[in-house]
Amino acid sequence: MKGDVVNSDGVHVAVVIDSAIFDLKGRKLYDLKGSRIYRLSGELVGHLNETGGSLRRLDKATENLF
Repeated sequence: MKGDVVNSDGVHVAVVIDSAIFDLKGRKLYDLKGSRIYRLSGELVGHLNETGGSLRRLDKATENLF
């Protein structure tokens, strides 16, 4: 799976590739299991909402991760 992550303003903030979330410079930031976002240490930190296709939107509470 590959897709883009946008915030509530529609700004592209990250990329999803398989089960990982990368910043726009290509650094792995988080693991993704389903719609749940985990720190690399395994701590649950938020959720993604699918908006259709390959676009995913951050929950309002998770926007501070980026």
